[in-house]
Amino acid sequence: MPIYRLVYYSRNHVVLDVFATELADILAKSRGNNERDEITGALMFNAGCFAQVLEGPLERVEAAFERIQQDERHGEVSLLSLEPIKYRSFPTWAMGFVGASAADIERYASIGASNGFDLSRFDGDELHKLLLELAFEEERAMA
Repeated sequence: MPIYRLVYYSRNHVVLDVFATELADILAKSRGNNERDEITGALMFNAGCFAQVLEGPLERVEAAFERIQQDERHGEVSLLSLEPIKYRSFPTWAMGFVGASAADIERYASIGASNGFDLSRFDGDELHKLLLELAFEEERAMA
């Protein structure tokens, strides 16, 4: 079955007072759905935005993206890329959350200095590369 990669970003519509609870809910539901649907990927949150890579069978990735677009916690959902791929970048991550470490906060500061962390200035390949780098760093830190 062919595998596709979808990359998007959206604006956060979650009130910061309850964000940690909402993020835990998003991750728990996404991991369950993604394991069921054979989807892998990574999610990043920063500066009021979500950025995500989803990998899997086209129909299932599109269905997941449709759920995201209907989720009130996401606004201004912008598809950056949807393309067939030869292999998964996140083969063991049903839904990894990256960017929570102190090192990542420092990294975001430098990204923010160059473009205000405006995800609309990223294309799908750039955002995929950023999430992949963060995922590798997270895995190294956990080892």
